[in-house]
Formats: sequence, structure tokens, C-alpha cells
Amino acid sequence: MILVSDKAKDKILEIKRSENRGEDFHVRVGVKGGGCSGLMYDLTFDETLQANDKVIEDQGIKLVVDKKSVLYLAGTTLDFSDGLNGKGFQFLNPNANRTCGCGESFSI
Repeated sequence: MILVSDKAKDKILEIKRSENRGEDFHVRVGVKGGGCSGLMYDLTFDETLQANDKVIEDQGIKLVVDKKSVLYLAGTTLDFSDGLNGKGFQFLNPNANRTCGCGESFSI
């Protein structure tokens, strides 16, 4: 299960409205190799489902995750930060045992 914080929900709905997206709009989250810790988070917005996608819904937000990434993201909360240290979506992942200084890559 992947959770969506209130701040992330608000930002996603703002993006959906500003881009005039339809009902098929969803947030695609995943994990790919790279970064200084070995794995990197990937977040995009789209309206197309792939055969190996798992759809998770929290707070009315559809998250789409490929089956491989589900294992790495179980228990993760998608958050949004607009503080002084940077603005953007963040993954609060309890499975990560090491992260890089910028918070964009991790290892398990």
C-alpha cells in the first residue's frame, strides 16, 4: 500500500486542474536503477495503463505502480514539500535503509 499525504493530494489536484486532465488522470510512481545510492524514485503524470500496472487509490488519488516497484514502495507515503529546503514531491519510504543527501535515491 502507498499512501498520499494531504499536501501531496492538494498538489496533485492542483496539477490536474491546471493541466485540464480528464478522469483517467493518474500518478505513476516507480523505482528505477540509478542515483548515488543505487535506486531512484520516478514520478510522472499520465493517462495510460500498462499490462503490468497495479492501481492503488488513496484519498481519491489514483497511483499506478509497475509490479516490480511495488515491492520497493510498500508502506511508502507520497508527500509534497514547499519548504526552504526545496519544493516538490517526496517519498517517505520505511524500507529505505540508506538515502543520498538530496533524498532522490535510496537503497534497501
